Amino acid sequence: MSSTLLILAAGIGSRYGGLKQADGVGPSGEAILDYSIYDAISAGFGKVVFVIRRDIKDDMQRIFFDKWSKKIELDYVFQELDHLPKGFMPPERRAKPWGTGHAIWVAKEKVREPFCVINADDFYGRGAYQLAAAFQSNLDNLLKSRYCLIGYILKNSLSDHGFVSRAECRTDENGLLSYVKERTKIKKEGQKVFYEDENGNRMGIDENTTVSMNMWGFMPSLFEYLEEGLIKFFEKNASSLKAEFFLPDLIDDLIRTGKVDVPVLRTDEKWFGMTYQEDREMVRGRLAELVKQGVYPTPILI
Repeated sequence: MSSTLLILAAGIGSRYGGLKQADGVGPSGEAILDYSIYDAISAGFGKVVFVIRRDIKDDMQRIFFDKWSKKIELDYVFQELDHLPKGFMPPERRAKPWGTGHAIWVAKEKVREPFCVINADDFYGRGAYQLAAAFQSNLDNLLKSRYCLIGYILKNSLSDHGFVSRAECRTDENGLLSYVKERTKIKKEGQKVFYEDENGNRMGIDENTTVSMNMWGFMPSLFEYLEEGLIKFFEKNASSLKAEFFLPDLIDDLIRTGKVDVPVLRTDEKWFGMTYQEDREMVRGRLAELVKQGVYPTPILI
């Protein structure tokens, strides 16, 4: 059974200032997302599902869907503020999406097989897709409904131009995820890295810490856990204009209660992405170098 790649592409991109999912930064005008799909196909994924906003559907259709649907089965679903568990409604002035957990939950009718989650604007590296595909094709992992996390080294996942958010991860003696916590406003200053905790305090963090870049391997059982988690979240936050349902918080609860095992598959791949406009030239240079090395063709779709 081949896996599905679930691409979270509904973000507003407020820090970047535009539709960064479609920004042409490759040598032939490719977006980062084009390289992600190419790597997924190369690793053996059989289907792609996009989570998008309704207002960007036409752009996504023109730039990605029409092109890649000739190479792989493709579908999409809208993440909308009023797409909530039964009995809940969003507050009138809410504009911000409900977070990564909600973004995955809205795809529950489109995904029936093992799947891997990624962000649309992050470059993960080919090795990460190969790790995820190999894990999800393992019969023992399928029978035991195991999840997995592709773990990055924090220093390989920072932006030179501002803050980023990452989930700090810890593992037990068996390499299973034992702790995961969303950290916001992470930035390197000199030789040290800091983040801001929930009380606004500035805290240090080791640059070699394993972090989540939101690349997870899941089984369809996740959707039931997401539904339960969303209901609890909205019971407390239904009137909030800013609260988000973070996927790492749900996963942390699942592993603490023994409901799932999540092996951490560490990679030395170096992330790069389009968090800020200032990142654009760096991304262009990195992609150009990978093409020069023969890792990717140009244009990417041939």
